[in-house]
Amino acid sequence: MSLWIDTHCHLDAPEFAHDADAVRAQARAAGVQHLVLPAVQVAHAEAVRSLAHRHGDSYALGIHPLYTPQAADDDLARLAQRLDQHRDDPHLVAVGEIGLDFFVPGLDAERQAYFYRQQLQLARRFDLPVILHVRRSADPLLKGLREVPVQGGIAHAFNGSLQQARAFIALGFKLGFGGALTYERALQLRRLATDLPIDALVLETDAPDMPPHWLYRTAAERAAGAAQGRNTPAELPRIAQVLADLRGVPLAELARQTHTNALQALPRLQGRTKK
Repeated sequence: MSLWIDTHCHLDAPEFAHDADAVRAQARAAGVQHLVLPAVQVAHAEAVRSLAHRHGDSYALGIHPLYTPQAADDDLARLAQRLDQHRDDPHLVAVGEIGLDFFVPGLDAERQAYFYRQQLQLARRFDLPVILHVRRSADPLLKGLREVPVQGGIAHAFNGSLQQARAFIALGFKLGFGGALTYERALQLRRLATDLPIDALVLETDAPDMPPHWLYRTAAERAAGAAQGRNTPAELPRIAQVLADLRGVPLAELARQTHTNALQALPRLQGRTKK
């Protein structure tokens, strides 16, 4: 069985509140040996840390752009305190999930940009890579990275242009691909996943979000009583098979390469995962 790393999973989400341990066990049984659990607000820091320690996984600490409206003025100071407190914790692998979101309406762009830049500074201060939220925001994210360089990381759920992808790669980033590439209509994303160098790709589920096509239910189906399938990290091998088929490579080769890529993106994973 291939061994997989899910580089982006929100196991602390409310959807897993009643069965997080069972979900983790199911993923392990499916060959997903390691999860990276990014926080989305400071209040989630202890939850992701506790889950990572309980299951031998890893975590990241950060303030997600969608949570900047409710973030307190002192949350950046609290985040810095947490990063300092846990700086020697081998389970802590990145600052994240941070970034910019220009898809969701009503968000304050300046406030998002302020939190993003400040968290890049924290990544520099604590010598950690970053896990980036990229949604209609690739160019301003790249601008920030050029002005506040960090050691690299992962551009999560990447869906930009080939030129933007190459720009992230040039700055030391790997690009995260997950359930979205399983949709046949996702032509641009599938081209990216096929044409980019294989050493630039990492795999992720974003569970419970970003469900693959076999879990998705349309609004009409949901109105008729069909339940929306819950995405879990156990779906990663099946998502990986779609990518392997698109690229025409053996699944075991993809597992080895994306494992290596994840360790390059998040160096603290070294020694914490098996090949």
